[in-house]
Amino acid sequence: MSELRYSYYPGCSLHASASEYDLSTREVFKALGIGLDEVPDWICCGATPAHNVDELLSLSLCAKNLELAEQVPGDMAVACAACFSRLKFAQHVLKENEQKLHQVEQAIDAKVPLEQSVKHLLEILVQDLGTERLSQAVRKPLSGLKVACYYGCLLTRPPEVPQLDDCEAPTIMERLLQAVGAETVDWTHRMECCGANFTLSRPGVVLQLTNAVLDSAKAAGADCIMVGCPLCHGNLDIRQKEIEGVYYRSYDMPIFYLTQLVGLALGVPADRLGMDALIVSPQRLLREKKLL
Repeated sequence: MSELRYSYYPGCSLHASASEYDLSTREVFKALGIGLDEVPDWICCGATPAHNVDELLSLSLCAKNLELAEQVPGDMAVACAACFSRLKFAQHVLKENEQKLHQVEQAIDAKVPLEQSVKHLLEILVQDLGTERLSQAVRKPLSGLKVACYYGCLLTRPPEVPQLDDCEAPTIMERLLQAVGAETVDWTHRMECCGANFTLSRPGVVLQLTNAVLDSAKAAGADCIMVGCPLCHGNLDIRQKEIEGVYYRSYDMPIFYLTQLVGLALGVPADRLGMDALIVSPQRLLREKKLL
């Protein structure tokens, strides 16, 4: 369908707790004819704690992955919002600071490819492929499915770093879903923090923040929430039953990765999109919407 080809940086989460995101990404890109070549010998990008511990380490981890990505063709495709943020942030800092750039290049014993284009999957699907071509590939429109698009903290902010969309009023997720036939809802918490990796060190904070996100989506009439970040997914999906117990609420709100919903619309079978890995089962909802 297209001649697009990318070097693919999955990151740690997609090879572990978010393996369904990796699986569905590969299936969607295969269905669309978009080439993905995994970055050879990639390493952890340091998200999210490294930059709070050692700046040189954090910048060097990202720089090494950028250098490794030069071994395969195409722009760098990234699925995880945290990885995307750190890779883009490293480029931004090193472009602005020659001393830090010199230190990092000494640390990795290589030149840092500062002009290497790093793209989130949303950017590839909506801008590079384009919503018109995506719509043409749809086999099973997501008609009647009301989705809350959850951007979280990192996809568009700070404005000078990711440059993915408008930092305060993004629409890239909504445009993606409209292209595959879903309905999106207006809601208050689409860019609020879920607590990220505080899930272990300060779980009470995470429960409070994540409950507010779920409550807002439910109040807006959403059937489900779509994310592009394994950290957000973990807090909203894995913690949901615990949240319901603490706040005496019933949400039963499936949390989908963007590639899972796009994959369904493209006609990819649910078992090849990792739907069975979700803690809050989407089976009832998808059957009601005749999407299974």
